[in-house]
Amino acid sequence: MLESDLHAHIRELTAGMSGSFPRVLLGPGDDCAVIRTDSRSVLTVDQVVEGRHFSPGTPIDLVARKAVARSISDLAAMACRPVCALATGLLPSGYRHARELTERLHHWANHWSCPIVGGDIATSPAGTPLSLTVTALGGLREDEPPVTRAGARAGDEVYVTGALGGSLASGRHLAFEPRVADALWLRATLGTDLTSMIDLSDGLGRDGARIAVASGVIVRVDAASLPLHAGTAGWQDAVGDGEDYELLFTVRRSLGSPARSPCGTPVTRVGRVVAVGSDRSTGACVVHLPDGTVIDASEMGWDHA
Repeated sequence: MLESDLHAHIRELTAGMSGSFPRVLLGPGDDCAVIRTDSRSVLTVDQVVEGRHFSPGTPIDLVARKAVARSISDLAAMACRPVCALATGLLPSGYRHARELTERLHHWANHWSCPIVGGDIATSPAGTPLSLTVTALGGLREDEPPVTRAGARAGDEVYVTGALGGSLASGRHLAFEPRVADALWLRATLGTDLTSMIDLSDGLGRDGARIAVASGVIVRVDAASLPLHAGTAGWQDAVGDGEDYELLFTVRRSLGSPARSPCGTPVTRVGRVVAVGSDRSTGACVVHLPDGTVIDASEMGWDHA
């Protein structure tokens, strides 16, 4: 498919975008899109690369789904509402699935109320990996501060949505559901008692440590409390596998146990935030085992380097 043909196809796919998404005043087809914003803007960008984030031969629908979902999950981590997205594709020369890939990208973006309003397409030499990048824009009302990684304090309780472990081995990393609705429920329910949050893309150990370092605390996780997916061997997989895309968050008051969001998502208390001791110069995520052993899990997880 020629680039001009693909551009024409995109215009066909998005012809009624302004009617479906009132914030979009001008969609694909010009040098820039035009959107209406009446709130503070939250921006994120993420990518998927063949051979790194998905295997060659992965169904096109799942490739497109994950490309969009990763950025939507980042918006969920800040408890904000999706507004729109931009997408770029680096397609290997001779790539035969450009039309289907474009259709599925727009399908999933619309599914999460984050329409793709523009982007760019380029080709690379045959045999190079397919690479997709999605930039997403979210919105926060003026009375809604962003939920960052830096607000956890000693005494806060630590929770996680859903279950953990085995995402890559099971294929769940291709079909996870970004927790936007759950994050908005948490904000509405907890208000300022929701002190920090992150999506678990790189594993609870590594991502928990990011909250700990940003907040200057220790995130202490109880291994026996971790909710495991069926087939997950143990706490090491739950903490270190990565690609779960669940929410790890801290709160100043208990949600009760067991708890579920209105979407039916389980919410499990897995630990507590404690102060950094005199023997440590920075925050960390540590795991307490049933026998009393304490393990620093800060480096357990997915490393993109």
